[in-house]
Amino acid sequence: MTGDVLLKLLAEHGPWVILVFFLLWRDLEKDKATRAVLDKNASVLTEIATVIKERMPRN
Repeated sequence: MTGDVLLKLLAEHGPWVILVFFLLWRDLEKDKATRAVLDKNASVLTEIATVIKERMPRN
């Protein structure tokens, strides 16, 4: 999206445009943070499972 389109939308619809873009950006940032936490949790759980598997007696 070019700056001209953004300025045209802002001129026609006022602060609502800024609010919508801000809310969309904030939602995207929350999704990124959630994904990072889930990735970290998955790697920790994988590491724990590996340690448990290594310590199990083999028959």
